[in-house]
Amino acid sequence: MPELPEVEALKGFLTGRLVGHRVVRALPVAISVLKTYDPPLTAFEGREVTSVRRHGKFLDIEADGLHLVTHLARAGWLRWQDRLPDGPPRPGKGPLALRVALETGEGFDLTEAGTQKRLAVHVVRDPADIPAVARLGPDPLAGDFDEARFAGLLEGERRRLKGALRDQGLIAGIGNAYSDEILHAARMSPYKLASSLTPEETRHLYEALRSTLTAAVERSRGLAAGSLKAEKKSGLRVHGRTGEPCPVCGDTVREVSFSDSALQYCPTCQTGGKPLADRRMSRLLK
Repeated sequence: MPELPEVEALKGFLTGRLVGHRVVRALPVAISVLKTYDPPLTAFEGREVTSVRRHGKFLDIEADGLHLVTHLARAGWLRWQDRLPDGPPRPGKGPLALRVALETGEGFDLTEAGTQKRLAVHVVRDPADIPAVARLGPDPLAGDFDEARFAGLLEGERRRLKGALRDQGLIAGIGNAYSDEILHAARMSPYKLASSLTPEETRHLYEALRSTLTAAVERSRGLAAGSLKAEKKSGLRVHGRTGEPCPVCGDTVREVSFSDSALQYCPTCQTGGKPLADRRMSRLLK
């Protein structure tokens, strides 16, 4: 799933290619991708793009006061084309979900792989009209997101750190991959209760959060949209690397189920050398 660093990079990539240009076509190929109907998608046509912004994991393209807001979900992506094919795209079983064309002949496709279609496109006058955007917590890379604010968010938070970091209503933009990376950098167990952190541990986690996300954004800055997935994977230390050696200590990266997905961690760096219990597997063996 694209998370804050990838969506931030897409924002930068699109800003230089869309702003100042006019949208001539906005064509849905999979009708299910549209989550709003007033204003209609056709209202975006004929308008000049004025800005590209990010709200957590949401990408927001503004054109003369109207916003095309996209959440790429788990398997969605944006594919830029210097020259779009002539003629409208044909509906079918392929990954293409929506196409946006500029007056230059350039444009982009929104695609989604797999059978679970969760990619979402909204056309709104104000991004806050989208409930999921309105509920977002603070952006962890914003200038006012300091250690005191982070500590205030975790105060009284009874969930495990892994779940708290992924909660978009608590902190916007962190998903499954970067929560694993942040906790590994902080040398903390994903099962540790957020409310149990000492002031020193909170400071350490805050520094790991900021440094991990900032480094990921810097690695992705200036890359073409098509290169961002590979860059994300190459920069991950534990996420998606089950069975591989930890780059810090050499121990084997382990995996356990968590909520609707799986997490990866290093026992030596994060849990005192003890493997975490996989509760899903335990239930299956009973």
